Amino acid sequence: MPLLQIRNLTRVFPLGESIFGGGAKGEVRAVDDVSLDIESGETLGLVGESGSGKSTLGRLVLRLIEPTSGSIRFNGRDLLAADHGQMRRLRRDMQIIFQDPFGSLDPRMRVEDVIGEPLIIHENMSASGRRARVAELLRAVGLDQSALPRFPHEFSGGQRQRIGIARALALRPRFMVADEPVSALDVSVGAQIVNLLAQLQREFGLTYLFISHSMPVVRYLATRIAVMYRGKIVEVGATEQITSTPSHPYTKSLLAATPEMEIA
Repeated sequence: MPLLQIRNLTRVFPLGESIFGGGAKGEVRAVDDVSLDIESGETLGLVGESGSGKSTLGRLVLRLIEPTSGSIRFNGRDLLAADHGQMRRLRRDMQIIFQDPFGSLDPRMRVEDVIGEPLIIHENMSASGRRARVAELLRAVGLDQSALPRFPHEFSGGQRQRIGIARALALRPRFMVADEPVSALDVSVGAQIVNLLAQLQREFGLTYLFISHSMPVVRYLATRIAVMYRGKIVEVGATEQITSTPSHPYTKSLLAATPEMEIA
């Protein structure tokens, strides 16, 4: 059984009210009848241009946004039937890495507290035990414990993204949505983060939904690729198949428009 099963998932956003009254002027189908499976241990790369619905889909599968219709099952569990308390427990296994390493960390919190906050909420752990776990997580993402008392503004963009990844790892999740995690970084730093994600997947047995507009990044990291266009999945298949013999015109245009990116 796939770890994550998405069936006919749809999210409709109403447009603004008409100037003549009578409610909304129309609607936007940000995610339109999407069905996908993600197997345990794989990386499914979700690729498409800005506005295609990728990030909305990523938030829907974590129930950060509620769907208009459809179903989501995680490890056999119906997520849409879970109440607030059940979702809180399920979130231990489902985490997200945000796109913006500058806006995703609370600037008023020290790194020790940023990473340790999930442990306070979900774990019955002593302060010393929590501090040791946070130091361990920092080491896992390539930082040392000298970062513990510092604030996010004292770090570079790449370092902040590493802190965000450490926070997402704090509860040892099985599944992570990586929502454009390198798009705000320069190419060399982004390549380091991509390599780190690959290393962490092996070390922690993670499953990724990796969202990106960059086909070369997705090609490097993903086991399979799903191509999204105007809210719909237009093509899905093994990475080699999608990148060497794409069948959909939109996929072909994405491959033709994206320069190569060297990740080593």
